[in-house]
Amino acid sequence: MASTPLPALTDLLAGAHVVALPLATRFRGVDVREAIVFEGPEGWTEFSPFAEYDDVEASTWLAAAIDFGWASQPSPVRTRVPVNATVPAVDAASVGGVLARFDGCRTAKVKVAEAGQRLADDVARVRAVREEMGPEGRIRVDANGGWNVDEAEHALHALAEFDLEYAEQPCASVDELVELRRRVKYMGIPIAADESVRKADDPLAVARAGAADLIVVKVQPLGGIRRALDIVAEAGLPAVVSSALDTSIGLSMGVALAAALPELDFDCGLGTSALFTADVLAPPLRPEGGFLPVGRVIPDPERLAALAAPQDRREWWLARLTRCHALLARR
Repeated sequence: MASTPLPALTDLLAGAHVVALPLATRFRGVDVREAIVFEGPEGWTEFSPFAEYDDVEASTWLAAAIDFGWASQPSPVRTRVPVNATVPAVDAASVGGVLARFDGCRTAKVKVAEAGQRLADDVARVRAVREEMGPEGRIRVDANGGWNVDEAEHALHALAEFDLEYAEQPCASVDELVELRRRVKYMGIPIAADESVRKADDPLAVARAGAADLIVVKVQPLGGIRRALDIVAEAGLPAVVSSALDTSIGLSMGVALAAALPELDFDCGLGTSALFTADVLAPPLRPEGGFLPVGRVIPDPERLAALAAPQDRREWWLARLTRCHALLARR
């Protein structure tokens, strides 16, 4: 598949809006999510690799942003996409307030294995979600690779009573996932791979090793919608489309991927704009009745101005964009 021609760096810098979105609840260790959004010939797009990622990894996110803004995308096969609620590693008493931000969502992804917390905290949080959602609600947990195999087996035993839809990235490595999947198969809890797909040199290794029952795919980390579709097709496993705590513009990229998948067996992790107190769209791209609409989005100029990052952060992001553009130019 031919790559999208690289736009001139001057064009990207001239149209770049560096924004800082405040979070209602601390998530992934941050209270503010920063991103660059800019407009290409095909519409608005986003570049928002997490701050700790190096330039090589971040350049793949830039390739995805350019592809979405400068190239036509695969045709959708659906007009709306079902999404899940996302529950950060909050205390159990805060669960109801978090879920209330996700209108009509029938599924919740619950963060577990948070540094500094105990398994008892995870159990209490998941129990609170089950009580809020009732017996028909779907609950999945996400450990972000935070457990070793023994810890993961013990945790899934403790959480099994809550009828988990699946456990996402319970362990960090492919070999650990293979071993855990063997150990917990009798419990009937499917294993999903996220970081083992999006942060791997070979995103298909997890499928070849039989390390997961399904994969989680995210547009920016995988280099764009078409590449993500190719990975799903080659993996031959059910896929869940999720976000990387994107602005509403980045979420529209994820929605476009979910809309183009031939099969969509699971609710998607694309409702995360509900975790922000402000976003670049007015109104933001948030779940309504548990769904998001498919289609391009346009930011509100007043929101872009109000959410502009401080000058030092703007300079940091533009320097990062410059370095990543140079890496893409050398490929």
